[in-house]
Amino acid sequence: MARIRSISPMVANVRPHRTAVDCEYQKVMDGDAVYLHLSTFGSDDRQSEKKVSQTMQFGRETAAQLLAAIRETFPGL
Repeated sequence: MARIRSISPMVANVRPHRTAVDCEYQKVMDGDAVYLHLSTFGSDDRQSEKKVSQTMQFGRETAAQLLAAIRETFPGL
């Protein structure tokens, strides 16, 4: 659980994950600062009830970096 401070390209041998999970988002305020808060939940195979697994928060600058990465990955989106 962390606030993302930077986003940059990486070079690694990464494969697609085999499990899919749900993600929820919300706007979080801290004074004048605005954050995009993302929470992911455990997979359907998890034994326990629905529970937050990971969270990430993006401020304005890192949200712009994320948006640029999305546009680079999915041209024309």
